[in-house]
Amino acid sequence: MKVISKFIIILLLLIIVSLFYLSFFGIETDRFNSQILNKIKNIDKNIEVELKKIRLVLDPFSLKLNVKTVGSKIKKQNKVIEIENIKTQISLKSIINNKFSIQNLEISTKSLEIKNLISFIRSFENSAELFILERTVDKGYLIADIKVEFDSEGKIKNNLEIDGFIKDAKLSFLKKYNIQNLDLIFDYQENDLILSDISFSLNDLNFLSDKILLKKLNNNLIVEGNTNHKSINIDDKNLDLLIKPFFSKLDLKTLKFSSDNSFKFEISKKFEINNFEIKSEILINELSTINNLNLKDFFPNVKKDILFSDSKLSILYKKDNFNINGKGNILFQDEKDNLEFSINNKNGVINFKSLLKIQNNPFLIDYLNYEKDKKSEIYINYEGKQNLKKETLIKKFSLIEGKNKIELKNLIFNKKFEITKLESIELDYIDKENEKNLLNFKKKKNSYHLKGTYFNANKLIDDLLFEEKKNSKILNINSDIAVDIEKIKLDNKYNLSSLVGDMTFKNNEIEKTNLTGNFADNKRLKFTINTKQDNKITTLFIDNAEPIVNRYKFIKGFEEGSLDFYSSKQFDESVSQLKIYDFKLKELPVLTKILTLASLQGIADILSGEGIRFEEFEMKFRNRGNLMTIDEIYAIGPAISVLMEGYVEKDKIVSLRGTLVPATTINKFIGSLPVLGKILVGSKTGEGVFGVSFKIKGPANKLETSVNPIKTLTPRFITRTLEKIKKN
Repeated sequence: MKVISKFIIILLLLIIVSLFYLSFFGIETDRFNSQILNKIKNIDKNIEVELKKIRLVLDPFSLKLNVKTVGSKIKKQNKVIEIENIKTQISLKSIINNKFSIQNLEISTKSLEIKNLISFIRSFENSAELFILERTVDKGYLIADIKVEFDSEGKIKNNLEIDGFIKDAKLSFLKKYNIQNLDLIFDYQENDLILSDISFSLNDLNFLSDKILLKKLNNNLIVEGNTNHKSINIDDKNLDLLIKPFFSKLDLKTLKFSSDNSFKFEISKKFEINNFEIKSEILINELSTINNLNLKDFFPNVKKDILFSDSKLSILYKKDNFNINGKGNILFQDEKDNLEFSINNKNGVINFKSLLKIQNNPFLIDYLNYEKDKKSEIYINYEGKQNLKKETLIKKFSLIEGKNKIELKNLIFNKKFEITKLESIELDYIDKENEKNLLNFKKKKNSYHLKGTYFNANKLIDDLLFEEKKNSKILNINSDIAVDIEKIKLDNKYNLSSLVGDMTFKNNEIEKTNLTGNFADNKRLKFTINTKQDNKITTLFIDNAEPIVNRYKFIKGFEEGSLDFYSSKQFDESVSQLKIYDFKLKELPVLTKILTLASLQGIADILSGEGIRFEEFEMKFRNRGNLMTIDEIYAIGPAISVLMEGYVEKDKIVSLRGTLVPATTINKFIGSLPVLGKILVGSKTGEGVFGVSFKIKGPANKLETSVNPIKTLTPRFITRTLEKIKKN
């Protein structure tokens, strides 16, 4: 019994020692190599594997053998992948039952060149995607752990797991876009690929990402994740490559910003990107762009560049719905202003809203004679939308500066940026001449009403007479307008009261109008336009001509007088006649020079002193484009008479010629005519003085004048003088 007992004890000790040795140290053998090779052959029959001896380590608790081989190689078509180790587990039960099978494989690679790995994978499946990927990857290294499980029939299950990391990869796109220094950790499980701890530089710009998920759904690949970066300064080269292709209308010069972005999109089998979504929070440190906007009329100190700084942008794009909100500083004059805006583009319909706060910069609306006070703050607020027809609706536009308020509602602009409809315009402001303006323009049923208590038209009249604004025809409404304004300031001397009447707009022009107004002392103004077919007739009669004539700088000291104007415009040419009655001039530089050169110093002194009275001035002229052809200018008065003709080509040349004769010469000549002279001028005649002929030619700012004395008046001059004398 003792011998048996000792034998059992020794046997148990041997078993324990063996188990201990197998559990901690294991043994090496090549017995199971064929089993491992067969499992790898199940992946691809053309694979060749070099296996060294296998180490077996017992797991006594699970009754399994842990199998591991080190330093193996996998070959296919002369392409080699070096393996760090291959692991598997073998059930002791399956060995005892002679049903030995491997249920899983764990393969760990050495550091592999990514380009060689892709080439190796292409030997299994030579797809277009792998070909493009191989051409895209320039360099980089990868280490991976692969876990494969087999079913009872030895086939690979759909629970393949691959994890590892990529180091120092470089990718090139179209030879322009380069991703360098790419580091990441990857984890692939059940058709899901998770990329984490990502860092890379795109064209030398550094980016980070916490996580990017690639998930296979049906036949598409879902990609979602995030990227962020600290403040980066994009140079000219990267502006051309990364920004301008997507924002071609922005002439960017500099861009420095940081951002935090999340995104999601689908990639189809044909590499089409669908259902793209992105959400970004962007901090713009500095963004400058060339100013292509014509803003000089509103911002007098506007610069060539627009600079945005310390601005926050929130961007959201999802299924044809693009939304952007921004707030920050904008510099396009001398000092920074503040800008807030919101833009939403949904299925091609764009809604927008903006608030501009101006504090230490000037702002003006020239044609309204409005200018912001230097020390005040002004808020310009507008919101609207653009539809699929590219029509723009401004739902509301407001300008507020203290008690000053300019407000517009529901303006519709067409593609040419012409106003085709509007609901109302409210003007309540103090202008540069410290005049309070109160006007409103409102739509009522099918017509509009322009009504107000006071409007300072001083600047507006100057603009209408002298300023040729390009693209000034912005009102394209086919409608009637009823006018009723209690008081209008024409200049510092004259006010017009009770301006009433009607206007008709058609095809961007005034087709018909009839306006009347009153001056003091029962004097009146009447303005009419009538259009029949292609002929437009314009008339203006004003008892007080001073508010109009005194605006011409070459005429000084114009007093009294009434004005009568008639014009007929057909196609591109207008034929006009201007008459001014019973007025006095104190200074007319060109006329004074002619009188001085003609040695008519006495009359010249009168002209520059108390002034010369004229009974009538008449001008007949034609306009076509920039050319004004003057058929005749005739002025007659007690002291002097003038007859002229010529032409004026805008911004180029003035060419006039004519005759100037003192009234004493006219009276003496006409008085000498038998019978007719006594009837017209009586027997008394003045002193005999020679008249002069003259020429005026040259650019408007550098006119040259020549004078020649005459002894004989031209028949035309005599005829026109007789006509005037007979009328009187």
